[in-house]
Amino acid sequence: MDPRFINRELSWIDFNDRVLALATEQGIPLLERAKFCAIASSNLDEFFQVRVAALKDQVAARIEEPTPDGRTAAMQLGAIAERVRQFTSTQERIWSEQLAPALADAGLAIVTWDDLSAVDRKALTEIYEDRIFPVLTPLAVDPSHPFPYISDLALSIAALVRDPETGDQRFARVKVPDLLPRLIPIDETRFLPAEELVIAHLGSLFAGMVIDESAAFRVTRNADLTVEEEQADDLLEAVEMELRRRRFNRAVRLEIADSVGDEMLDLLVRELDLHPNDVYRLRGPLDFRFLWQLHGQERPDLKDRLWPPITPGRIASGLEAERPIVSVMRDRAIMVHHPYESFSTSIEAFIEQAATDPRVQSIKMTLYRAGGDSPIMRALIRASERGVQVAVLVELKARFDEANNVNWAKQLERVGVHVIYGMAGLKTHSKCVLVVRDDGDQLRRYCHIGTGNYNTKTARIYEDLGILTCDDDIGDDIAKLFNHLTGYSRDDTYHTLLVAPRDLRPRLLELIEREIAFGSEGHITVKANAIADAEMTEALYRASAAGVRVDLVIRGISCLRAGVPGLSDNIHVRSVLGRYLEHSRIYRFAHGGVDGEPHYLIGSADLMPRNLDRRVEVLVPIEHPKHREWLDTVFEFLLADDIVRWELQSDDSWLRCGAPDAFEPNAQTRLYQWVVHRQGIKSSQ
Repeated sequence: MDPRFINRELSWIDFNDRVLALATEQGIPLLERAKFCAIASSNLDEFFQVRVAALKDQVAARIEEPTPDGRTAAMQLGAIAERVRQFTSTQERIWSEQLAPALADAGLAIVTWDDLSAVDRKALTEIYEDRIFPVLTPLAVDPSHPFPYISDLALSIAALVRDPETGDQRFARVKVPDLLPRLIPIDETRFLPAEELVIAHLGSLFAGMVIDESAAFRVTRNADLTVEEEQADDLLEAVEMELRRRRFNRAVRLEIADSVGDEMLDLLVRELDLHPNDVYRLRGPLDFRFLWQLHGQERPDLKDRLWPPITPGRIASGLEAERPIVSVMRDRAIMVHHPYESFSTSIEAFIEQAATDPRVQSIKMTLYRAGGDSPIMRALIRASERGVQVAVLVELKARFDEANNVNWAKQLERVGVHVIYGMAGLKTHSKCVLVVRDDGDQLRRYCHIGTGNYNTKTARIYEDLGILTCDDDIGDDIAKLFNHLTGYSRDDTYHTLLVAPRDLRPRLLELIEREIAFGSEGHITVKANAIADAEMTEALYRASAAGVRVDLVIRGISCLRAGVPGLSDNIHVRSVLGRYLEHSRIYRFAHGGVDGEPHYLIGSADLMPRNLDRRVEVLVPIEHPKHREWLDTVFEFLLADDIVRWELQSDDSWLRCGAPDAFEPNAQTRLYQWVVHRQGIKSSQ
């Protein structure tokens, strides 16, 4: 093992441990704590669908190349299995000892069939007979009925069914239909898991048979797409075909009730072609995502107090003066910080105004994740229908959003939008919009460059930054970028922007080296989702050795070790979690600018090999003093000594710091209050 690096996959599990830890924070309202338990389960599902599946593919292909920390794929799978068992055990304990009792005390009890009275059972049996029994399909396995296909993440019931006359025993599977709510309301305060109701009535599905055993289970499958872009005549068609095939990808995990017998478990493992290490026997409920249903209850007393987003000050002033956003942008660039500041009254409004503006001649944008119902996509459709030249680069390979993006691509093409599907071998992850407008005196380019997706739903819960500008140099660079992405332009020399994969890595390394030249006066501050790139990590180790202070605010993965004597003495890594998902990327180099002034960058790129080498990413410099002040304030809150945060220790563990019995002060509360105060709005906090 290489002691200079932490394993990427194990660091991700550390991150999910921190998410789960939020379910135990007494200072967080109860239903929000339950939500974090659900989020941790969703995270783990995706981890198996993508990361574990990829490692299994490597093992199958006999790829032995180790990771920077020195582990082969097989070694990682073994370590992952051990850590995930620890995670699920902790999650079950949090549920049984903390969340479930507290929810019951608050009038939201999850009960079992055995807990119910005869009256309750009779009422639920009527519900079962009227609404559930007609849609159930029992599938038995015998010489004429092969083992049934079990879809990804579907909740199922496994049963051993015996003929009382012949003694013959058969395996059967019953899928709990997706159309059912996971929790069946008994009354306003009690809920029964749907699988309990189905198991209690299995006899109705196998009339005259004896149910010897039953257990709920769930299968996770490889969810990655394999698209050979160079060989695909039609990338859209190829992605659609892969989406259909994905349903039948190999199984990578089996979750099953701990009560299952060996015979039934052995059959499932054999038929699903799994290894015993892929089996997770659970004592608590399967799939804690059902807690989202509880979170949807109208119980404001058990949820976070709402933080209404603020319309950015200069946009609000423009609205009062009936000035469109482009008019405000001509005075000076606008920086926006979501969700503290409203996405709908800034970025959405900018695009919607452009779509109806008779002076606008063209709109171009990159689309990574727009979601299912997008005001921005509808605005682009309207613009195209009235004759504006609209071009959208749709990233069809945005994981788990492929189907949404295929759908939007088709809708856009139907109304005449120029739809481009990216560059072969690269994902387009940058977040850019270019609007060309005839202002009378000249054609002017209006741009948005951000850290987050053009997605209305996630913009309410993901923390992100963006810049709205009509700066000539940035506009020229964005125009070159789109020409490079949509055509065959070889003019990809950018004067202002940092664009991956060609320029971003060398420029960041150059900025680190420049800071090293200042020794102990140097200071590098980075906020990102992850740092997993070995070359960047080594560069930061060199900076530490030279005395440069390195402060990293990393939400998720950190393969870099912090505070290790002789390696990373001057590197400090912390993770800040809360009601919003910290998603923005900010880079600050204390001496990276002209004449040794600070240099600030924001954009779409994390410090990971995929972002630096295999994606089109964009970072934009932040020049205006007020915008830099804003970024400094963000760092001030995130790096404060008294906030609740997790700090990476020299033994690679994460230590929760801050007030032990409260979730305040935290950086997000302080930032929201600061934004409200700047706008002169009375805060309810």
